[in-house]
Amino acid sequence: MPIKVSRPGRADERLSLLVIGALGVVYGDIGTSPLYTIRLVFSAFGGIQPTEANVLGILSLVFWAIFLIVSIEYMLLILRADNNGEGGIVALTALARRTLTGKRTRALVLTAGLAGTALFFGDCIITPAISVLSAVEGLEVATPAFKPYVVPLSLAILFLLFFVQNWGTASIGILFGPFMALWFVTIGILGLTEIVKTPDVLRAVDPSYGIAFAFDHGWQAFVALGAVFLAVTGAEAAYADMGHFGKRAIRIGWFGIALPGLLLCYFGQGALIIRDASAVRNPFFLLAPDWLLYPLVALATVATVIASQAVISGAFSICNQAVQLGLAPRLEVRHTSERAIGQIYMPQINWALFVAVVVLVLEFQTSSSLGAAYGIAVTGTMAITTALTCATAVRRWNLPRPLTVALFGLFLPIDLMFLGANSLKILEGGWFPILVGCVIYVLMSTWIRGREVLAQRLRADNIDVDDFIRTLRPDSPHRIAGTAVYLARMGETVPHALLHNLKHNKVLHERVVLLTVVNEDIPYVEPAERIEVTPLPKRFYRVIVHQGFTETPNIPAVLELCADKGLEFDMMQTSFFLGRVTLVRASRSRMWRWRRRLFFWLTRNARSATDFFHIPSNRVVELGAQIAL
Repeated sequence: MPIKVSRPGRADERLSLLVIGALGVVYGDIGTSPLYTIRLVFSAFGGIQPTEANVLGILSLVFWAIFLIVSIEYMLLILRADNNGEGGIVALTALARRTLTGKRTRALVLTAGLAGTALFFGDCIITPAISVLSAVEGLEVATPAFKPYVVPLSLAILFLLFFVQNWGTASIGILFGPFMALWFVTIGILGLTEIVKTPDVLRAVDPSYGIAFAFDHGWQAFVALGAVFLAVTGAEAAYADMGHFGKRAIRIGWFGIALPGLLLCYFGQGALIIRDASAVRNPFFLLAPDWLLYPLVALATVATVIASQAVISGAFSICNQAVQLGLAPRLEVRHTSERAIGQIYMPQINWALFVAVVVLVLEFQTSSSLGAAYGIAVTGTMAITTALTCATAVRRWNLPRPLTVALFGLFLPIDLMFLGANSLKILEGGWFPILVGCVIYVLMSTWIRGREVLAQRLRADNIDVDDFIRTLRPDSPHRIAGTAVYLARMGETVPHALLHNLKHNKVLHERVVLLTVVNEDIPYVEPAERIEVTPLPKRFYRVIVHQGFTETPNIPAVLELCADKGLEFDMMQTSFFLGRVTLVRASRSRMWRWRRRLFFWLTRNARSATDFFHIPSNRVVELGAQIAL
């Protein structure tokens, strides 16, 4: 994600800069929700008339949804569930698996984490589409003549947004925060202007108006919760970006700037509708006087681009974490900043997202239609996050267990209630994020299952390193000058590449290093704990590298750290031997045929180990082997 500072310099950052940075990244999504939330409550669900009682009821539901879900659940509770300072569904899944015991429990946690991650990608597709469309639709308020150009202009903006991703956000990231600060101040002032004209709208803070609306409208009120929930979409970003800015900066940004601006805007829209029911067609842009309309459309477009940028960068970050944890195949990762380790670009993910967003815009055409597809992905992710946080909190937090269970026993039903309300919109568009989530889930679960079966197959042919070394004689095989580094899946067994090299070339290098990379369930590994060097007989060495799921593997850089452990490397005298496995069909397999074919396809398209581990290609020797799966 953008504006992520490196860990060594994070302590030196001024809190005010972190708050401004959080405004631009964390609150871009939820900050643009006023563009469509109130409008969709009335326009997307026929039968709810914009009467004063209904407006006050809807505003009350919006206010308490923001207060309970964002301010209390996320800001005060969910942010406590950090994985060594990092947040997000992948980090939470790793934390929960490390905290909980039992094979079945850990498997259930992994399944829930995969489902939450899959739904997150559905959110990443819908957010750019609905945000940009809702901003450009503001032109229709000025004149209906712009209506035919809304979709083409939105697609043009989205293309530019995805096209510039490979440039990175380092050069424009510093503008995000000030723009979003201007956005929150602007929408707050526009809302306050209307509140002053109709101060009675503030009565909606009383929860009795929301309760009365629910009782008066019954089932219709439950259905309307699907649109009310749009006011809190983006709250999950606060947790996902916790490691980038810290809890304190995120909380200050929310309670000090974002929350007041949002509440004033929502109540201002309600005040406008109470005075003029026709304003329900687009209450946000009608807050502005005529002379401010076009500047507001421009500012809204910038804000939605920022919100989309944050979500796209979030997709890169989550996908990279999944790769490091072995939940997805190796993909190309380009770093767009030399100083900010979180700024990455993944071309395969970027253009896959773009194609999906274009399909979505062409299919739904308007933000009102997209509203039906939006909420279900976020509510699903939130419900899973709440459940995993509760399971983790019971074991890790210094709170009485009954109190912890009671707290999450309050919020989980709220999340499930919103999930149920959004589930009613499956046929109207909610099928899209579910479809995307199912595709992502199948891909990730197939990769995990395939790796398990492959590892079991390889273990059947394993030879213990100690037994192998004992069989070596002083005069055989012949030892040649230099160092050979073999990547080993398991540190205590002989890599297949070593066996194949010995079989075909009949020689061993003077020094043989068995290198194993262990991906830990924590975001960062301290330098002092990163390397383990164990000397073995006959000039063999076992090197174990520990890295976190947010770190980039770089074998040459890591090997330099071995000098402190008494093992120095001269890269010009070092060769890296990698085993390239070619998968072939077995007559009998432990995987279903379609899943085996999918795993073969994922394996063929995975990034090579040479590129992934940043090993100099001119120092690499690849030895192939066929494995029947």
